[in-house]
Amino acid sequence: MTTFVSPALVTAFAPSGTLRASINLGNPILANKAPATGEPVGVSIDLAREFARRLGVGIELVVFEKAAASVDAVKNEKADIGFFAVDPARSEGLRFTAPYVLIEGSYLVSDASPLTDNAQVDAKGHRISVGSGSAYDLFLTREIKAAEIVRLQGAGPALAALRAGEVEVAAGIRQLLEGEAARAPGVRVLPGRFMVIQQAMGTPASRGAEAQALLAAFVEEMKASGFVANALKRHRIEGAIVAP
Repeated sequence: MTTFVSPALVTAFAPSGTLRASINLGNPILANKAPATGEPVGVSIDLAREFARRLGVGIELVVFEKAAASVDAVKNEKADIGFFAVDPARSEGLRFTAPYVLIEGSYLVSDASPLTDNAQVDAKGHRISVGSGSAYDLFLTREIKAAEIVRLQGAGPALAALRAGEVEVAAGIRQLLEGEAARAPGVRVLPGRFMVIQQAMGTPASRGAEAQALLAAFVEEMKASGFVANALKRHRIEGAIVAP
C-alpha cells in the first residue's frame, strides 16, 4: 500500500472526515474491553487505527456486541469499515478483503455426552445452539441436514443453553469454548474443528472498486509486515493464526 492516498479515496472511506470503524465485541479474539478503562482494545482496533492513520483522518469506533449488528452497520453505511468473517450470506452490499486472521469453529458438549467427533453432531434429535447471525450460524445453516439449529442472542446464551440441558451441542469460536470449559466443570470441547472462520476487513460496496483495492492492499501489507502477528502477540491471543 503506497503512503499517498488520493483525496478522492480518503473521501470515499471517510466522507465525514472521520473514519468510522464497526467493532464486534462478540469475537474476543479480535476485540475486547480493557478491564481498567472499558475502552475497546484488540487486533481489529489496532488495524482500524492504523488504516485511519494512513488516510490521515481521525477514528471513531462504533461498537457492537454481536457480529450481525456490526455487519449491518457497514451495509447501511453507519460505519465506513468493519471486521467480519467472510461468508456468502454477507456478500450483498459489502466488499471484502482477503482474510487477515483464521479462527477455528468448534463444538462444545456436556461431559456426559456420547459425542466424541464432529461428524457425529449432525444427527436427528441433536440441537445445536449458536449466536444468531454469527459466522458459524451462517455456515451451519447451509451444512447441517439432520440436527436442529437453535439461534440465540449471542455466544453467552448459546453456552448457557448447553449447561442448562436445553441443547446437546453449542457451536462457537474454539478459544471461547475452551475458556468456557476451563471456567467450570461439566462441559468439554470436541477435538478438531467443523470450519475455519476467515476474518477479513470490509467496506460498503458503494465506496467502489478502488476503495476495495486500497483496503485489500492494506490488509496484505499488515500481514506481510508482521503487524497482525505482533498484534495477536501483544493482546495475548491464542487460537488464531495470521492468514497466508
